[in-house]
Amino acid sequence: MVSVFKLKNPIKHYDWGSPEWIPKLLGLPNDGEEPWAELWMGVHPEGPSELALPTGFVSPAPRLLPELIGLDPAHYLGEGVAGEFGELPFLYKLLAAARPLSIQAHPNLSQAKAGWDRENSLGISLKAPNRNYKDLNHKPEIICAITPFTAMAGFREPGEIIKRLQAVQKVPLALGTSLQVAPLISALEAPVPEAALQGFLAALFALPAETRQALGEYARSRGNDPTGEYAEEWKYAAWFAELYPGDPALIAPLYLNLINLKPGEAMNIPAGILHAYIQGFGIELMANSDNVLRAGLTPKHVDLKELTGILRFAPFKPEIIQSPGAENSPGLFRYPSPCREYSLYRMSGRGGETPFPLNGPAIVIVLEGELIIPAEKLRLRQGESAFIAFGSRPVFSGNYTISIADTGGSRSV
Repeated sequence: MVSVFKLKNPIKHYDWGSPEWIPKLLGLPNDGEEPWAELWMGVHPEGPSELALPTGFVSPAPRLLPELIGLDPAHYLGEGVAGEFGELPFLYKLLAAARPLSIQAHPNLSQAKAGWDRENSLGISLKAPNRNYKDLNHKPEIICAITPFTAMAGFREPGEIIKRLQAVQKVPLALGTSLQVAPLISALEAPVPEAALQGFLAALFALPAETRQALGEYARSRGNDPTGEYAEEWKYAAWFAELYPGDPALIAPLYLNLINLKPGEAMNIPAGILHAYIQGFGIELMANSDNVLRAGLTPKHVDLKELTGILRFAPFKPEIIQSPGAENSPGLFRYPSPCREYSLYRMSGRGGETPFPLNGPAIVIVLEGELIIPAEKLRLRQGESAFIAFGSRPVFSGNYTISIADTGGSRSV
C-alpha cells in the first residue's frame, strides 16, 4: 500500500512577500507580478496541498491531502492522532518576508473557542474584515531560519522600554512641538509589570495623530545613524515609519525584543505573545489555525479590546534554539517545542540508506540536494515535498537536507 505521497502546494501572494526566495528554492521562474510570501503544506481549507498520486492508486482517487486522509484517518494519521484531532493537526509553511508582517498575537484554545462562539452569535461573516476568529483552534508556532531572519517577539521589561523612551522625551522638532511620550512612560512606571505593560499599550494607541507623526519624523532622523544609542531599534522604526506613517506601532522595536536568527536557528512563539516577522526566509510550523489578532504595522483590522483580552502582559524573550550544522551533524535534529500538535526536525543524509526515524504522520520538504525513496520509486528534489503516512517507515537514500513536520515529539521514536 502506498505510504508516501508527493505534494503540490499552494503559494500565497501577499504584499510583504519576496520575489526571490520561494521561487529560487522551488527552481521556478518568478513572473514578477506578485511577491511570493508563503508556501502552505497541509490540510488547511484556505490552502490544502494537492496530491501527485502514483500510477495505479486504488479508486476513488483523492485530489487533495485532506481527501486522502479522510478515506481512512486511522490508517494515514494513526489512531492516536485521528482520535485526538480528527485531521492533520499542523500547518507547515515556507515564509518569505521582504517587508515586515503585521504585529500580531494568537489566542489559546479557550480564548479561540470563546471568540469563535461570540463572533458567530453576532453574525460576523468569516470573510468579514473585522472577523478575528476564523476557527476554534489555538495557534502556537515555531519559526526556523533558512536565511538570516529578523523578528520582534515579546515585551521588553518596563524599565528597558522607559530607557528607550526617555531618550526622545524632550527632543524638539522643527515645527516647535515635542515628542509627547510622557503618558507612555507614566504607564510603564506602574509597580506591577503586567499593569505597566497593559497601561502602556493602551496609552500607545491613544496617542494623538500629531504625536504619532512626530514619532515617525524622529525615527526617520535617527534611522541613518548606525553609531547612536539603540541604533538597531531606530533603524527598524525608521523603516516602519516609511511603510506605515502615523501607525503607533512604528516604535515597536523600543518595546518588543529584536531577535536575529542565524540559518538553522529557531524560536517558539506561544499563545498571547506579541510578535512580528520583519525580514528573512524561514520555515514556520504551527497548529492548524488562522486566528490572528493584529497590533499595528498593518492596514487591516486592529481590535484593541479583543487583543488586550488575549495578550500575555508580561516580559517575555523567546529562547533561541541552535542546531548543529548539517555538514557537522548528519542525521536527525529535533527543535524542542511544547505542543502536542507538531514537532519540527531537520535531517540530513550523505549516502547510504536510512529508515525514516519518526512514526508520523509527517510532511518532509527538501531544502538541499535530492531525497530518494526507493521502495516508493520517488525522488524529491530541492523544494519538493511529500506526506508520509503514520508508521510507514520508508527507507531514505541520497545526499539531502530536509525539514520535517511531525505530529508531536512524544510520538516519535
